[in-house]
Amino acid sequence: MRAVDIIQKKRDGQELTPDEIQFLIQGYSNGKVPDYQIAAWAMAIYFKGMNARETASLTLEMAKSGDQIDLSPIQGIKVDKHSTGGVGDKTTLVLAPLVAAAGVPVAKMSGRGLGHTGGTIDKLEAIAGYQVELERSQFFAQVNDIGVSLIGQSGNITPADKKLYGLRDVTATVESIPLIASSVMSKKIAAGADAIVLDVKTGSGAFMKTLDDSIALAQAMVDIGTEVGRHAIAVISDMDQPLGHLIGNSLEVEEAIMTLRGQGPADLHELCLILGAHMLVLGGKAQDEADARRQLEQHLQDGSALQKLKQLVAAQGGDVSMIDDPSRLPHAGDLIEVAAQTDGTVAAIQAEHIGIAAMLLGAGRETKDSVIDLAVGIDLRKKVGEAVRVGDVLAILHVNDKGRLEEAKERVLKAYEITSQEVAAKPLVYAVVTKDGIQRFV
Repeated sequence: MRAVDIIQKKRDGQELTPDEIQFLIQGYSNGKVPDYQIAAWAMAIYFKGMNARETASLTLEMAKSGDQIDLSPIQGIKVDKHSTGGVGDKTTLVLAPLVAAAGVPVAKMSGRGLGHTGGTIDKLEAIAGYQVELERSQFFAQVNDIGVSLIGQSGNITPADKKLYGLRDVTATVESIPLIASSVMSKKIAAGADAIVLDVKTGSGAFMKTLDDSIALAQAMVDIGTEVGRHAIAVISDMDQPLGHLIGNSLEVEEAIMTLRGQGPADLHELCLILGAHMLVLGGKAQDEADARRQLEQHLQDGSALQKLKQLVAAQGGDVSMIDDPSRLPHAGDLIEVAAQTDGTVAAIQAEHIGIAAMLLGAGRETKDSVIDLAVGIDLRKKVGEAVRVGDVLAILHVNDKGRLEEAKERVLKAYEITSQEVAAKPLVYAVVTKDGIQRFV
């Protein structure tokens, strides 16, 4: 078998066999197939695509390239949740304790942020003492004991995917649905969950800007799950504005706590109920979404979801007093207001600009080696559909280092689109994709 023949076969639009995909991925991992041939193969996929079986084979090969976690020591059906990225997306901080309170075990490995998107592990480190690394046996024991653990990803999960992604990033082949889908799902398969709920973002702040592309990506990931014997469902949710009001690591922990208290922003509260309901159904704890939603609302109302967060933090060495009193979380030294410069109604908030502004303040990483400031970020005071007048506060910047403050303020102002026209409300969820088809809401 030769790499050049496989490249030519895909270039000509033919289906690759599992053995051919295995040959390329294993060869690339061990250095026998060079970068330039994998780059040519990735470009062939970019133009010719892959079918569901090919994409599943690629996913499994990347999952097998490193550690594969066997979650069988954990009792029950393990349901994972993955978001394709967004700004202000702190749903994991709410969902993990909420779903665990309802009896579905959550054994989740999360990543750190890079660029304008935040990482769950960075947010958790805003809680003093919280340990993001656990031995495998501790991880399993904790989930069996309290139903939930949130830790950082193993350093050897899907090394072939890491290597391939780095190459795609410099060869203009990132925007390929089969390659994106297999990248996401390889990590989920390697992490060992029985079922997966995918939150696929769509809009200006998402990787997929159009609804059609977002649905295509969701369908590809659900198809992979079906091909490899995992239950998967995808929710297409809005990222034409940030989720919630607070962006930044400590700030997002605070907003998650408020949501678990029943006092969070409406969009975050609703999306967590939607995603959580699907997790309960897949986890066998609810007959249908309506039943699941009732259970979740009860756990929010009676305080058991918030109590589960406290158990999680305590079990991993964190300071529980910060959950009881979020004012003890890290806070920035200065609050800087950004005011509206025109009258009208907020028509859109370009989430990517807000994410970049938060990064400029120090809340995110420009490179993998950047040191983040857990205290800084942005509080959005006006969301889409709200009326504003000149001088009204659009956002409050939480600042420690003022070195790039003006640049951050300009980004925030650029993010806000204010119109004199009437603004129609946008849906929070556009569609749900399952192995049985697509349910559109718009």
